[in-house]
Amino acid sequence: MQDTLENQGLAVRQRILDWLAGQSQAMQDLLQKVVNIDSGSRDEPGVTAVAIALRERLEAAGVAVRFEPVPGYGVLLHAHVPGAADGPPIVLMGHMDTVFPVGTVARRPFRVEDGRAYGPGVADMKSGLVMNVFVAEAFARCGGLKGPLQLFFSCDEEIGSPVTRERIMAQARGVKAVLNAEPGRVSGNLVTSRKGSMVVEFEVEGVAAHAGINHAAGASAIEALARKTLALHALTDPATGTTVNVGVVHGGIVPNMVAPHAKAEVDLRFTSDTDPEVLLGKVRAIVEEESVPRTQGRITESRRTLPMKPTPDALLALYQRGALSLGFEVQGEFTGGAADSGLTASVGAPTLCGTGPVGGHPHTEREYCELSTFVPRAQAVALAVLDHP
Repeated sequence: MQDTLENQGLAVRQRILDWLAGQSQAMQDLLQKVVNIDSGSRDEPGVTAVAIALRERLEAAGVAVRFEPVPGYGVLLHAHVPGAADGPPIVLMGHMDTVFPVGTVARRPFRVEDGRAYGPGVADMKSGLVMNVFVAEAFARCGGLKGPLQLFFSCDEEIGSPVTRERIMAQARGVKAVLNAEPGRVSGNLVTSRKGSMVVEFEVEGVAAHAGINHAAGASAIEALARKTLALHALTDPATGTTVNVGVVHGGIVPNMVAPHAKAEVDLRFTSDTDPEVLLGKVRAIVEEESVPRTQGRITESRRTLPMKPTPDALLALYQRGALSLGFEVQGEFTGGAADSGLTASVGAPTLCGTGPVGGHPHTEREYCELSTFVPRAQAVALAVLDHP
């Protein structure tokens, strides 16, 4: 009897691997479809259109899909594949938004060159979404799940998940594991810990004056912002892993007016050893300091993503065993990039990140996905789900 059950298990395992092995072109076709939809953060119609394209594939395979509206941002996609028994699910996670504005697809649509796919969001992380869809479909078609499998795709990750963070953490509480399909590292490795991130927006008010006739009567908001920029960048500390970058600035009205207003956006990255409230306090002190007499600064918005605590050794080893049986080896890496995996790990969910197809140069025009990694990475995720105790 035991031999019969083991043989049945091996047969299901092989059916899943074989089915995924035959889906390479279908994966590429769906990737092309979703990459050729602009879906920048806050592009509600675009993000929803990506969700609809993914839902069509899932529902055609008999997978139950539900949309949760997020006004102004799009939808959350929930999908469910039942297992042989109820219980805590394994969650395959991803995000449907990108960093690219409307019109990017028209300028540089999906293309394939020398085995690499290019296009906005192709690695970060539309290839991971597609991979997760096909893993869910494999189990829906072939069976083999001991417990339930869920897909959870969010819509505002690239701007720090300001609206969905509580829903993400609620989704992750009490689950068996979270596999987040951010792109695999260029090395092929997975991500087992990440920095947290914080975006701070601030503005500076100055005093307008004619720059030639009455210069001394003015107080330049741009000069104050420049001084604050230097002070903020000085918070960068390689020893603690803290980096600070003033990445966006606006200010002034015309060249011959002392600038009455300026504003900036700051990106901060930090490890789990850093208290983000202390770091924010340092930023606030710099922003509010009267760095130029008669100017005044204030923070207008701040949002953050938590650091990803290290992946449990057992979860990494589970994936590694499956990968090795497929003929490739992977290790875990730390990265400075933040992701929603920080939120899931913060509520105690065993979390492994970077499980998507291998890609490089995210957030740039050179972003690419290695198409040859689609099938083996999907198979490795499927084995991790199948073999999870």
